[in-house]
Amino acid sequence: MMILEDGSITLPKGFKAGGMHCGVKRKRLDLGYIVSEVPAVAAGVYTTNLFQAAPLLVTQEAIAKEHKIQAVLVNSGNANACTGEQGLKDAYTMQKAFASQLGIEDHLVAVTSTGVIGELLPMDKINMGITRILQKEHEAAENFLQAILTTDTTVKQIAVQMKINGKTVTIGGAAKGSGMIHPNMATMLGFVTTDANVAEEDLLHALREVTNHTFNMITVDGDTSTNDMVLVMANGLAGNDQLTKDHPDWGVFVDGLQIVCQSLAKKIARDGEGATKLIEVQVSGAFSLDAARAVGKAIISSNLVKTAIYGTDPNWGRIVTAIGYSGVPVEPNLVKVSLGPITVFENGLPVLYDEAQAKEYLEQENVVIYVDLYQGEYGACAWGCDLTYDYVKINASYRT
Repeated sequence: MMILEDGSITLPKGFKAGGMHCGVKRKRLDLGYIVSEVPAVAAGVYTTNLFQAAPLLVTQEAIAKEHKIQAVLVNSGNANACTGEQGLKDAYTMQKAFASQLGIEDHLVAVTSTGVIGELLPMDKINMGITRILQKEHEAAENFLQAILTTDTTVKQIAVQMKINGKTVTIGGAAKGSGMIHPNMATMLGFVTTDANVAEEDLLHALREVTNHTFNMITVDGDTSTNDMVLVMANGLAGNDQLTKDHPDWGVFVDGLQIVCQSLAKKIARDGEGATKLIEVQVSGAFSLDAARAVGKAIISSNLVKTAIYGTDPNWGRIVTAIGYSGVPVEPNLVKVSLGPITVFENGLPVLYDEAQAKEYLEQENVVIYVDLYQGEYGACAWGCDLTYDYVKINASYRT
């Protein structure tokens, strides 16, 4: 398998993407699209927030019709969430208008939005943009990446290639997300394209499983948004025999999907609003996978842990406290905690360590916290970022 960090969602055969400025935001690109040459098998996972935005409802309905879509239309700057019946009408209008531009049926278009909650979309501007967005000048994967951003400081993309049935299969991914990030989907949008031929039920199963290991294991601030979605499109143009869970190369495909989603998830965590560091929590020795995940999420979600990492304070007590309230019945006298290579807590007691060395380790951009529960053979990873003064500044004036 070959990992292409600069690879994009247009690297798989038959996909194109683009973006433009239509006026939802003041200056930056704010309307983007992905289009497949042919209808693609589609699967999605969505936010667990009960206030699901109108575009998510429209997209779920579209995919449910025949488990295929051919295009995605995204706007940033306005979430079209908590907008009532008018918001739902506007989402359908976006879907219908873009389908008309492409000459395809409405249900083959997925729509999504991201940005400020509770404001109606400026449909005059969006409709104008839809009539122009397919112009050649707007076509570029980079334009799509820019068009989906809100408070992000950087674009997020990756692609991998592998051999299946002697055919080159490519998986590309793009995402946005910086704040309102928390396990169980957060204010993030993830888009995955592949030219693999994959059975629809198995594609959904793979996406759900991979999401649990990746996007559902990141946090920035503990808030789960109204608009989050990860969507995968598989158009089959690689020409491989159809992939199912019984195919001998199924594991290769799932590994590729895992790499793409994990890379995007980590990039979202690192790009947390105001963040200066990526924090990774590696839990081992748990009695179950759910237990390992719960401990990892508890630590990575702790504001006290996150602020300690920002301040380069090796305060292991905050980590142990998070383990204790994770809901997992751990045995305190067995637990071991390390900051990188430096063990700070073991067998229920603090370990004598070099404070200056620990502080120096925490000054790195990538910080790893190791936790061994010594209760079993399961493990999990969780990712997040430090919590800084800039996070407060960004979110105190988000709408202005």
